[in-house]
Amino acid sequence: MKPAAFDYVRAESIDEALDVIRNDGGDARIMAGGQSLMAMLNMRLARPHVLIDIMRIEELRAIRVDTSKVTIGAAVRQAELLEWPSLENELQLISLALPWTGHAQTRSRGTICGSIAHADPSAEMPLALLALGGDVILRSARKRRRVAACDFFLGMMATERNDDELIEAVSFPSTRGRRCAFREVARRHGDFAIVACAAVATGRGVRLAVGGVADTPVAREFDGLEGSALTDALDAFAYELDARDDFHATARYRRDLVRLIGRELIEEVTR
Repeated sequence: MKPAAFDYVRAESIDEALDVIRNDGGDARIMAGGQSLMAMLNMRLARPHVLIDIMRIEELRAIRVDTSKVTIGAAVRQAELLEWPSLENELQLISLALPWTGHAQTRSRGTICGSIAHADPSAEMPLALLALGGDVILRSARKRRRVAACDFFLGMMATERNDDELIEAVSFPSTRGRRCAFREVARRHGDFAIVACAAVATGRGVRLAVGGVADTPVAREFDGLEGSALTDALDAFAYELDARDDFHATARYRRDLVRLIGRELIEEVTR
């Protein structure tokens, strides 16, 4: 199939993009890398009246570092971040998860913010953002607001973003001095995750986040637990997840993976 007809706007500034969004609202779609959106357009799952290309807006291409966080603009491609020399030192979890995000060809076009905007529950970047406790920076013609990752993802491919807003950037807390771990199970490397888990050491214990199981990534704190206490806590966490059967895996298999991988990652970041 081919996309339904639409107007195309190549925005040269954020203000130009926001002006189009303000006028067209829910009939407009933002395009950055387009790796998910173009497939949806071709299958006519998305039928926007206007498509706004933001990839030539220079101020959205920045990676900014301060003492406690790294802010990544909406036009930063996944491959660009993966090649960033400070990635492993500043964002260890992202350096572990990004190689599992699609394939080299899609990473060369896809963006970090685009993956988070798409909000696929099996995607690695929403999972990492939740695990680290990051924020999404939303901007409209009227204001800019910051939404915590735990509040941003509302359901499968559903987010807190309003029709008149675009994701200007995402902000990841720096992982300097903190241990992180990541594991993913998929049919093939680069395929959608059957289960993906990310763990980040905290001052009290470990924050474990799980993707590919429920309609959104889910995180839970495991504070100073060991042995049978950790087993019981992981069992409870896996049971509470809204796991479902599909043609990739059963709900029970997904829960078993959460128990197994979760323990491995918690022990890895605490030893």
